[in-house]
Amino acid sequence: MRCLPKRRTRLLSRLFGLAWALIAVASTAYGNDVELTPVEGEPMAPDFALQGPQGELYRLADFRGQPLIVNFWATWCPPCRAEMPAMQRAWEQLQDDGIGVIAINVGEDAESIEAFVEQVPVSFPLPMDTDSAVTQRWPLRGLPTTFVLAPDGRLVYKATGEREWDDPALLDRVRALKP
Repeated sequence: MRCLPKRRTRLLSRLFGLAWALIAVASTAYGNDVELTPVEGEPMAPDFALQGPQGELYRLADFRGQPLIVNFWATWCPPCRAEMPAMQRAWEQLQDDGIGVIAINVGEDAESIEAFVEQVPVSFPLPMDTDSAVTQRWPLRGLPTTFVLAPDGRLVYKATGEREWDDPALLDRVRALKP
């Protein structure tokens, strides 16, 4: 009997994911590859503590004091997959500047993420929101969605849909948040 709830959870997760993917594809079609949208009122980012595929723990509080790019993604999402190499290149340029990059996987398990990383190597943190509880507290409507946080944890910018995260103009806006 324990298998039935897991099947239902997986089915619901996949249906939820499909809905997110459709929204993401629609929003990407209208998005600008380098534009970041200011977040009205610059609210504080919802806190999280999530495990990575290897069991490591990632907390939002651990990134305080530095600008942070927080991406929400999934391996089944084509725009998410497409932007990961640019996000890795951005991370390579930003890590020495004291700017963090983290990509929260929505609704998947460690095996799915590890299989993805074998195909698309990334070295920034990939914590897992397996039940989407964290994702539901953030103001996003589709995948991929990325937020840029100020060093104090405020949501400054939002990008819905695929972006070229290593674009110099985009990186300059992120670097400008550095204290």
